[in-house]
Amino acid sequence: MGYWGYFVVGRSERPLGETDALAGIDGLSLRTRAAGGWQVWEYPSGEGDVGSMNTLARETGAPALFGYVMDSDCVVVEAAGPESGAWTTCLARTAMAGYLGDGAEGLALEDYFLEPSDAAERAVAWAGEAGRAVESGPLLDVLTADADPLAENLFFLLLDRLTVVPL
Repeated sequence: MGYWGYFVVGRSERPLGETDALAGIDGLSLRTRAAGGWQVWEYPSGEGDVGSMNTLARETGAPALFGYVMDSDCVVVEAAGPESGAWTTCLARTAMAGYLGDGAEGLALEDYFLEPSDAAERAVAWAGEAGRAVESGPLLDVLTADADPLAENLFFLLLDRLTVVPL
């Protein structure tokens, strides 16, 4: 059995775990800090949620990004900037399609998540709002990759390509 849980990424001078947006989440712990006030917090759980990245982005005045890892197979990525708004995509799309099933409700992967090329463009804008200049090509490589072997590795590679938390 793989990992189930959230990674919360944001920038703040104070610990993200002390923000109103993340208040009261038992089990939320700091995983790493990076230059410029960037932080990664972890909430290992297959249940519940960690609140709103929109609220976190507004409260900190900086872009925020959540990654929900599903059994180390795939990751739901939710991102928001205080100015640019929210967007959602996924990592390890083939595995995610398996979790969504056969589309019995008439919905496909693209109904839930941005296409990789659109997500790469939104990620470039997200990084720009964070004061980072990144290229869409390396992001697109991550957004189209399969988990090998762990989807959470793709998530941390995405953070590296966004230049907010290096590998």
